[in-house]
Amino acid sequence: MTITRRETLGLGLAAVTSLGLGTVMPFTAQAQSGGGDSYEVEGGTITIHPIAHASFVMTTPSMTIYCDPVGEASAYSAHPAPDLILITHEHGDHYKAETLAALVGENTRLVTNPAVHAMLSDEMKAKATAIANGETTTVDGMEIEAVPAYNTTEERLKYHPKGRDNGYVLSIGGRRVYIAGDTEDIPEMRALEDIFIAFVPMNLPFTMDVDQAASAVAEFKPAYVYPYHYRDSDPQAFADKVAASDAETEVVMGPWYG
Repeated sequence: MTITRRETLGLGLAAVTSLGLGTVMPFTAQAQSGGGDSYEVEGGTITIHPIAHASFVMTTPSMTIYCDPVGEASAYSAHPAPDLILITHEHGDHYKAETLAALVGENTRLVTNPAVHAMLSDEMKAKATAIANGETTTVDGMEIEAVPAYNTTEERLKYHPKGRDNGYVLSIGGRRVYIAGDTEDIPEMRALEDIFIAFVPMNLPFTMDVDQAASAVAEFKPAYVYPYHYRDSDPQAFADKVAASDAETEVVMGPWYG
């Protein structure tokens, strides 16, 4: 039996589980839809368009958001120009000055962590706001909270030191969207509440393994979670572990690679 993304949302999680389909959205349905994954919020919809690895486009009732856009600008040509670009940290798979220069328009705003803000050209800085862990800003009525993103395992501390990099929680249409950035299963992640959609990384040695990621998701219990930034990690193993928990979180597989 094949269930599309739209049909899955209409049935609800309990009905899908009763059909023996688990909580994982089939990759084929994602790939065939072509229009992204849509979620109803107050005032309209949030639609998610994975681009690659940690880069994605999200449209909301009021704006188009690019998160950590890197790679060729042509990868974004099918999407509206960005009203807002979020950058979590300085690593090359999250921040690329040349890509930004090609994508930023006259009215584009940027929100970055302080380290990336310091790297921006004067022209880009004029469009940008830097927020550090625990700080908030508002863009066109949408609150953006910078949450910590860091490593905790001794041999990984050099990749993402505590206090430098951001994750983000966005408040959109009465819902909260969590973009983890590069991080392990830190206490600040586990303590999150009322998350509607989450993006969680899992690749070693830079972030965390599948067990850490699934354990954290089982604790903060988002309604939907996208495994992203996973490269050679096994997102199906992650999904199986989440399904075995009591989180009732739907794992959504996006076409991040290939």
